[in-house]
Amino acid sequence: MSTDAIKSSIQIASRIMEAILAKQLAPGTRLGEQQLSALFGVSRTLVREALTRLVTRGIVTVSARRGWFVIEPTPNDAREAFEARRVIELGLLRHARPITKTAIEQLRDHIRREQAAIEGDDIGARSYLLGDFHVALCECLGNTLLSDTLRDLTARTTLTAMLHQSSEQAEDSCAEHVHIVAALERGDLAAAEQLMHDHLQHVEAGLNKVGVSDPLGQLRQALAPVSAVGNSFAAPVKPKKPASRSGKKTAAAIATSFTSSQPGES
Repeated sequence: MSTDAIKSSIQIASRIMEAILAKQLAPGTRLGEQQLSALFGVSRTLVREALTRLVTRGIVTVSARRGWFVIEPTPNDAREAFEARRVIELGLLRHARPITKTAIEQLRDHIRREQAAIEGDDIGARSYLLGDFHVALCECLGNTLLSDTLRDLTARTTLTAMLHQSSEQAEDSCAEHVHIVAALERGDLAAAEQLMHDHLQHVEAGLNKVGVSDPLGQLRQALAPVSAVGNSFAAPVKPKKPASRSGKKTAAAIATSFTSSQPGES
């Protein structure tokens, strides 16, 4: 969907969520009404409606004097978000009906796209797809009501990682997704639930490790000499590839259009 197709506040809010899940919008990023209005070619009223939607979902915060900002979750916020994800995702698997062959194929297709993003070192698509797997699984299990809630919780846990997930961690996550789908295909819901429990623990532990590995990482990158950016102080920025079904292109478009400097590799 191009920016020309934006017609509603729901679409604008979805585009911002997409960028967050792709780690193109960092915690604390200012979301300027005028910039968003110009980017999407809509009125500021429509932009405010979209941002208000995200405030009610706990993804954006607003200040009368400072404006709209992507939230900056605290460690306690992250812990609570992972606890909520465990309740929802493990509960869904515990009480799930046998999954259909069509749903299994949809999940396999999703995993193939994850693998392609990992092999191509497409960080934005990789992050988006790894998080979106859980939303897709929720939908395949027949509960669209909880899928929006799970998407919001996934966004909150994504925002706790101030640096990008490593390639090795991404490969491990994708492999764990494969095992979960295999258990579902066998009809072994108990195994799928245990695998999901272990997977969420690994993801949470990985984000915590990233967060404490270099407490000065964000400041270190921000203050690196210009000539060192992309070299010894920061990860190299790789050329963007053509847009795919992941939504990566739109996420990147938002980030470059109305964000300022932010941590990580994006």
